[in-house]
Amino acid sequence: MSTKDAKPCLISCGIFKEEIEKLVEDGSLDVELYFLDEDLHVDYDLLEKELTRVLEERVGNCPGGIIVLYGDVCLGFNNEMKNLLGRYDVVKVDCLSCIDCLLGGKGKLLEIDPHHVYMFLNPAWIKFGKRFRTLSKEEAREQFSVLKGIILLDSLGNLDDYMEEIKEFSDYSGLPILEIKNIGLEGLKERILEAIKKLKEKTA
Repeated sequence: MSTKDAKPCLISCGIFKEEIEKLVEDGSLDVELYFLDEDLHVDYDLLEKELTRVLEERVGNCPGGIIVLYGDVCLGFNNEMKNLLGRYDVVKVDCLSCIDCLLGGKGKLLEIDPHHVYMFLNPAWIKFGKRFRTLSKEEAREQFSVLKGIILLDSLGNLDDYMEEIKEFSDYSGLPILEIKNIGLEGLKERILEAIKKLKEKTA
């Protein structure tokens, strides 16, 4: 297979696993998948180390090129992600964070929440957050008191399956559920396809 015809490799945070596998299953994406554990989000150093390891391993072994699906701020707020990826011949999906990407990327999150007063949750973050819940209810409510409430994101049409956990988190955090956005997969798909197009333009 020529480089031109080879599938791109998509290196992604595991927080997107269900969504991306759905896009591949329905034929919207034709990529080789490599997911990193979403638990790495709890430690910038661990995430940087593992992402670097995977990039070193895959660069040169992906004839179709590499796309990276992480947010600009997933390693911190001082261009750490940009600086890391700048050392490799890869294309990054245009998004600030995973929530931004689910909403359509390109800073869409800042348009919706410019003052950072909402907590956005999708099923993957509901499950992720439950595993790292270490604060007492009183401590959690104090920490989350700066926020106005929760906006739920339904990308796969299965949010109803998580309502018990959502209500539990709402009680734990003291945050009311303000809105449910049925966002689907279109925004995520568009950003990945855009990155694939840029990758092909680079290798043309």
